[in-house]
Amino acid sequence: MAKFRRRTCIILSLFILLIFSLMMALKTLRPNTATFGDPFGLDLLPEFRQQVIHLEKKIDSKKSDKINSETNTKNLKSVEITMKPSKPSELSLEELPPLNYYLHVFYYSWYGNPQFDGKYIHWDHPVLEHWDPRIAKNYPQGRHSPPEDIGSSFYPELGSYSSRDPSVIETHMRQMCSASIGVLALSWYPPDSKDENGEPTDDLVPTILDKAHKYNLKVTFHIEPYSNRDDQSMYENVKYIIDKYGNHPAFYRYKSRTGNALPMFYVYDSYITKPEKWANLLTTSGSQSVRNSPYDGLFIALLVEEKHKFEILHSGFDGIYTYFATNGFTYGSSHQNWASLKAFCDNYNLIFIPSVGPGYIDTSIRPWNAHNTRNRVNGKYYETALSAALQTHPSLISVTSFNEWHEGTQIEKAVPKRTSSTVYLDYRPHKPGLYLELTRKWSEKYSKERAAYTSDHQPPVS
Repeated sequence: MAKFRRRTCIILSLFILLIFSLMMALKTLRPNTATFGDPFGLDLLPEFRQQVIHLEKKIDSKKSDKINSETNTKNLKSVEITMKPSKPSELSLEELPPLNYYLHVFYYSWYGNPQFDGKYIHWDHPVLEHWDPRIAKNYPQGRHSPPEDIGSSFYPELGSYSSRDPSVIETHMRQMCSASIGVLALSWYPPDSKDENGEPTDDLVPTILDKAHKYNLKVTFHIEPYSNRDDQSMYENVKYIIDKYGNHPAFYRYKSRTGNALPMFYVYDSYITKPEKWANLLTTSGSQSVRNSPYDGLFIALLVEEKHKFEILHSGFDGIYTYFATNGFTYGSSHQNWASLKAFCDNYNLIFIPSVGPGYIDTSIRPWNAHNTRNRVNGKYYETALSAALQTHPSLISVTSFNEWHEGTQIEKAVPKRTSSTVYLDYRPHKPGLYLELTRKWSEKYSKERAAYTSDHQPPVS
């Protein structure tokens, strides 16, 4: 009888141990999103999200100003204080995938560090104050202090790098190539001009063109709203770009429906200049017209509000793009409006270029802007945007962005990292190259689908 009881106890103990093990295993399978954001879909409903944010702010106000509101708290226990970057892929050029020249990515060369620039540039981005002083007083002020504290909610695998570092440029080109991206849209300011937080970068263009050419990539220009930008200065700057860089083999040209291969220029914040000014540059009768001249091109306007459609048309632009990676933030960035925008463009012979992004979070530099955060949901947000873009049968697709780290829209590799005051977001449970892999997958899908609905599938003429 004692022997029977002992065997019964052993069996019962083993059964309890099995149940406990199963419970622990199930616990580890809970969705990652539960720890740092809304479930997929809820962040795309602004009305619901506003209610959630109101509750979050009450909780967040008791936390340290230095802790990001979207911190993945489970990382606190599992991430080491310093992380070593994984070794970059060493695939040969022959092993890299075919490039899709109809897929563009916005690229920023404004980062700097002491080794290459004598100081940190952009990684030390200031915390921007809210325009309402009553709101501004509730949030931290000052600047970030690299390399541990940078102006981003994610941390680059390459660290707080310099855009002047040739090895960084090389790595970026390889990453784009591995993602089957064919064209990088380079953020550009005229010589001796700069953004308010950076330094002049036009002198970097030759190196970027050379490195891009090594990987058969093309470079187009994303013209920023530099000081006093108007029709006259735009004419001079377009002339400068074409004269100086137009003969480089990596300089991008797009074959339009008329059969002409023309340079393409994205024009950021185009709506801040009046249509009459743009018409001087972009219509055949304009006083500063580039049309039918050596400086003609395809000029793509940023559409934010619906009313911009007809302003863009009257300005003489050749197409529209939507830039922002925040579904629901603007009329143009809302996926639900892309079909009607494509129809409008088709009616008026304009190029429609929807901009897709992996997510959005800029609370490291705009701590009061949490309501515009878009959770990445382990890549699902990105794939939803790409699917929505493909459904419109676009001539081109743009990705926001390769490396706009301040706004958390980057597809560049990011790694887990924590400091004494900050836990950076990351791509886990996936690897640092998740968004490059997803881009490659969808680039291949887009390439096949585009070939089916258009006969215009030759590579660009350089």
